[in-house]
Parts: sequence; C-alpha cells; structure tokens
Amino acid sequence: METSTKHTWRSKLHEIIYEADTPTGKLFDVVLLIAILASIVLVMLESISAFDAKYHDFLNISEWIITILFSIEYIARIVSVKRPLKYVFSFYGIIDLLSTVPKYISLMLGGTQALVALRALRLLRVFRILKLARYLGASNQLANAIKASRAKIAVFLFAVLIAATIFGTIMYLVEGEENGFTNIPKSIYWCIVTLTTVGFGDIAPATPLGQFIATIIMILGYGIIAVPTGIVSAEYTKASENETGKRLITDEEVEQLKTVIRNTQSCENCLAEKHPDHSHFCHKCGHELHHD
Repeated sequence: METSTKHTWRSKLHEIIYEADTPTGKLFDVVLLIAILASIVLVMLESISAFDAKYHDFLNISEWIITILFSIEYIARIVSVKRPLKYVFSFYGIIDLLSTVPKYISLMLGGTQALVALRALRLLRVFRILKLARYLGASNQLANAIKASRAKIAVFLFAVLIAATIFGTIMYLVEGEENGFTNIPKSIYWCIVTLTTVGFGDIAPATPLGQFIATIIMILGYGIIAVPTGIVSAEYTKASENETGKRLITDEEVEQLKTVIRNTQSCENCLAEKHPDHSHFCHKCGHELHHD
C-alpha cells in the first residue's frame, strides 16, 4: 500500500511538471515561464547601475526567491522520474542546472550572477506549452537546406577569405601605417568589415587610390551578401519541390505530424515524448502513461 501511494504521488508530480495536457500541468508551466521572465528582467535591471544602487536589496532578495523556487523545481523534476540521470544529462536538464547555479556561485565569485540570464533558454518550453511544434516543420526544411548547401557555402566563404586577404594586403601597401593600416591582419579585418557592409569606421582609407579600392570592395560586398542567400534558397526550393512533387506523405507520417502538434504526454520512465493521442503505453520503452 505504501509503495502504491508513493508511486501515485510521484506519478502525479510527474504529470504536473512534465506534461501540459492537464489544467494543473498548464498552470505549472505558465507560472514557470512567468518566473523565468521575471528573473531575466531582474538581471537586466541589476545591470543598470543607477537602478541597482537604489533597489539592490529588493533585486537581490527577489532573485534569491526565484533561485530557490527553481532549485525546488529542479529537485522535483529529478524525484518525479524513475531514471533521474536521464533528465540530469538531457538538454533541458543541463539548461535547468546552468540557469540555477550562478546565483549560488555568486556567493563565492562576484559578477557571476549575470549568468542567470541563461534562464532565457528555458523559454524553449513554450513550444510544448503552446503546442508550437507545428511551425517546426518549416524550420526543419530550412535547416536541411542549409545542411545541403554547406559544401557550396564553405567554398564560397573560402573564396571570400582569399579575396579579403588579397585586398587587405593591397590596402596595407597602398595606405600604410600612417593611415591606420598598421599591419596586414588589421588591413584584412578592415576589408572584412567593409565587405560585410558593417563599416565600423575605426579605420578608413585616406589616399585617392585607397578610396577607389574601398569603393570596389563595398560594391562587391552587396554581391557577397546575396550569394549564400541564393544558394540556400535554391536548396530550399529544390527540397520543397521534392517534398510536394516527387514524394507522397504516407498516412503514418500524417498521423505522426498530428501527434507532434497535439500531444504533450511524457513517459515517467524514459522521458520520451511525441506519443499518439490516447496512448496508454510509451512508444519507446512500453511503460504505462498517464491517462484519465
């Protein structure tokens, strides 16, 4: 009876913390996101010297309260799963830990409390709460297009680097140290800044020939920006055509897309997600899932 009660208590805690299909689960996640946002705002305000000098005690106490709450939440996440190390070394587990420890470290090392801004990464949980996974399909297509273009982009960037080295060396010879081009690496830096149309203005050519070369580099910069965009766009278009014209989506894939959008069930045993609606068992380990 004691084991059953313990199991029920831990299962209920897991359902609240890890799932967003129940009212309590949604409330927990929404409160968690509000706390994360509040913590980030506190860190930002603390970085403003005038504001921190006036409200330092309030900011410090508020940050400690939030840190303690996050520490309790982190422990609860570990306790509520059957394989704690699975969560501890997961993506969210590492993020949760990194976003909690800086405040404790600040007791020994000053200045590390600013690292609490890492909590912004925890806002990624909003995808599960608001079920925004439906928009991940397009982002996956873009990521695949970039991956398919990596060889072309690498060759292009290598060519740009060579061009920047050549033009930077030329500018070093033309302008010289008296105009700020004190060495070739610094001249290459100027060339890259100019090619990317950033133009910090810390170094500028003074001779007519140098200004003429700089004009050519500026014009080349616009073309350089457009090339990788065109490469990725071509791969993206090709992938879209293959997706719609040459490949039919199976019924099983359609069902998988639906479950990604609607289901937030998480396995208490292995933390697997993306289960089909009305599932009673984990698709990965076979453990029984929470269900009404």
